Amino acid sequence: MSEEVTSHRSKKHESWEWIKALVIAIALAFLIRTFLFAPFIVQGESMETTLHNNEKLVVNKAIYYLRDPKPGEIIVFHADEERDYIKRVIAVEGDTVEMKDDQLFVNGEVVDEPYLERKEERARAKGERNFTHDFPPVTVPEGHLFVMGDNRLNSEDSRVIGPIEESAVVGRAEFTFWPISEFRMTR
Repeated sequence: MSEEVTSHRSKKHESWEWIKALVIAIALAFLIRTFLFAPFIVQGESMETTLHNNEKLVVNKAIYYLRDPKPGEIIVFHADEERDYIKRVIAVEGDTVEMKDDQLFVNGEVVDEPYLERKEERARAKGERNFTHDFPPVTVPEGHLFVMGDNRLNSEDSRVIGPIEESAVVGRAEFTFWPISEFRMTR
């Protein structure tokens, strides 16, 4: 066999290996994005001061294959066919939620919300008295979640759109990665 034929076969084999590697990489990227993790861009100020407009974060899509969302977690969900929202889980199916005098109650007990401290301090410094408008008791239906934004006076959440279906949940926000100077866990 001539050296030229061997060289041609070697180049053909190398090309085939590159094509296989590229196909595998694309398939892995597709599987990871579809079932495990996905990027998300925060749009709007409804989660201030926890998350900021235009921050980019990673959403863990796999966690809710293993268990249900829990109160306090920040989730991304399909608000409708065109938009995804990011909000905090306040209550799960069967829970009763109520807001009175800036106090959140779930099943009649006051909920500690340490993630609101900075927002409340800023609001009070501006002379704002109520951080969250009162609303009467709402019982979360089966298969649903009650969600609210951390910026309670500027959030379209379950107080407006009602409890959301668990099936609409995309995943849990894990960490912000952009801007790089703001890299942090989102819990």
